Amino acid sequence: MQKISQKNNTCRGLAALVLLVLSALVGFAQAQGKPSLVVDGKPVRDLNGNGKLDPYEDWRVSVDRRIDDLLAQMTREEKAATLMHGTLPATTGGGVSGAGDAYDTAKATDLIVARRVTSAITRLATSPAQFAAENNRLQAIAEGARLGIPLTISTDPRNHFQFTAGAAVSPAGFSQWPEMLGMAAIGNAALVRRFGDVARQEYRAVGIHMGLSPQADLATEPRWPRVTATFGEDADLSGRMVAAYVEGFQGSAKGLRPDGVAMVVKHFAGYGAAKDGFDSHNRYGRFAHFPGGDFDYHVKPFRGAFRAGVAGVMPTYSIFENLVVNGEAIEQVGGGYNRWLLTDILRSREQFDGLVLSDWAITQDCGTPCRDGAPAGEKATFAGISTAWGVESLSKPQRFAKGIQAGLDQFGGTEESEHLLAAMTQGLVSEARIDESVRRVLRLKFQLGLFENPYVDAAAAEAIVGNAGFRAEGEAAQRRALVLLENTKHLLPLAPAKTRLFLQGISADAARRAGFTVAATLDDATHALIRAEAPHQVLHPGFAFGSIQHEGDLDFKSDDPQLALIRAAAARVPTIVSVMLDRPAILTNVKPMAAALLGDFGISDEALLDVLAGRAKPEGRLPFELPASMDAVRAQKSDLPHDSAKPLYPFGFGRRLP
Repeated sequence: MQKISQKNNTCRGLAALVLLVLSALVGFAQAQGKPSLVVDGKPVRDLNGNGKLDPYEDWRVSVDRRIDDLLAQMTREEKAATLMHGTLPATTGGGVSGAGDAYDTAKATDLIVARRVTSAITRLATSPAQFAAENNRLQAIAEGARLGIPLTISTDPRNHFQFTAGAAVSPAGFSQWPEMLGMAAIGNAALVRRFGDVARQEYRAVGIHMGLSPQADLATEPRWPRVTATFGEDADLSGRMVAAYVEGFQGSAKGLRPDGVAMVVKHFAGYGAAKDGFDSHNRYGRFAHFPGGDFDYHVKPFRGAFRAGVAGVMPTYSIFENLVVNGEAIEQVGGGYNRWLLTDILRSREQFDGLVLSDWAITQDCGTPCRDGAPAGEKATFAGISTAWGVESLSKPQRFAKGIQAGLDQFGGTEESEHLLAAMTQGLVSEARIDESVRRVLRLKFQLGLFENPYVDAAAAEAIVGNAGFRAEGEAAQRRALVLLENTKHLLPLAPAKTRLFLQGISADAARRAGFTVAATLDDATHALIRAEAPHQVLHPGFAFGSIQHEGDLDFKSDDPQLALIRAAAARVPTIVSVMLDRPAILTNVKPMAAALLGDFGISDEALLDVLAGRAKPEGRLPFELPASMDAVRAQKSDLPHDSAKPLYPFGFGRRLP
């Protein structure tokens, strides 16, 4: 029998472990009231409980024949549900996000068995062993459903520093690496590939099979809140990094391996050309704007993913405002409903034949909070979230049908398959077209080996996820990604034994462990070390995403508390400033005061102090330009790279330590 590993390739005794897990499957099947079969002397799960080996249960049969057999056994209801990509419900902290440390069994059973959903995102944040056990528990529930179709469990990125609801998840035990901007700053494709390989092992160890990443969007609009997860503003650099990322996660330069993680590159295409910098999770930010006339520049980095055989694509939320191509006006609907984008460009021109998964909530109704925000004085919530841009007047069955006809295969963040079923009943979409998408969903499950074994070893997960070696690799990348912008009079590196540091935003214990003396006041210090964040504003507090995203201006205003602290420190002692560049900050009024100035993209205190002490050297070069002023930002074109007037620091800038 073919045995497909879900584990780290370095696990000892892997073959024995797989046999043990396969034997355990007999118990799982019996617990669900299904008999097990023995084929070639090995236990095989009788997934539909009919007492015989069906082609879809038989590992020796071609994937196409297995899909044909399973599809023939599926009801219309099961097919419609297969095109939903839901959210696994949690018992704590849940809400609509599914955040927590354990699954809600009753709700999960309803989702998987009653609603027949077999693809869903997890937002659990818990120990690796518990995470693996929780996912095993859900796979056992799925095995007990009528056809025993295993779950495909997806996740947003988990290995970085910034995590925003709906975009990323807390690391919670996973190895921690710089944001993708930091990987682009290093510019080493082999390192990105290695990161993907490490994260692949961690994901599969806990039972995650699909990653909703990488973000191939271009950060051509510097005010956009989602710059941090991109590879910057340059299409050539981004394309190389995207290809390496996909290769690392999927396990091959030629597509998905059985022990890989199916990647869904996003958000095809033009998302980063955000009008006025506002994000299209929000109705007020629903437009992408192309004043430079270069939509195709935003397609270019996705081709790196296509060359690597990426499993899936997620389209943008955005409406391409007044975009005209070859004399024809593009329909003013969000990317998930845009047939020109998904069929003419993605399927036909770019020849992509994998899974197309919509971004979240595109079929939901946009009520008053979605349109206008929460009333003054009330906190914004995720209740009533919708991104149905351009199709608000359509019924839900009409939205599902329009999305399918545009080129979608699956709908993210919804479990309302009854509306797709209604669309089929009403003749808005044919069952043959539904079958086409169901095949794509099932193909990934077979390619990932989930029909043979969706279960993982909790003890192995604890040993693999965030192990010392993986953590060390992530921390080394953090150090390398630092960008040295200024080093006046060769201030760096410091001599820890001779340095008394006044700290802001840095752990005193970490500084002491690095050999520095910590000064209680500036008067007692020889140097100051300040960690700052790129400036942002809260311009839309009544909107769920607007209230938590970093929007607005990029410059330090005269009354900014961070700037005041830098000014006070610089008046007393040489001051080192490290700014977290989740967006391209304007450092024009910081530069004159900083004796040393660095840009970081997610770095631990320990790694930063190592660089300052000369134990490691920063290698980063800016993956975007840092503008000189907000006037320059407002004058640049949202769809073009490297186009602000006289930037303070150009794209690719980075000094070197002696």
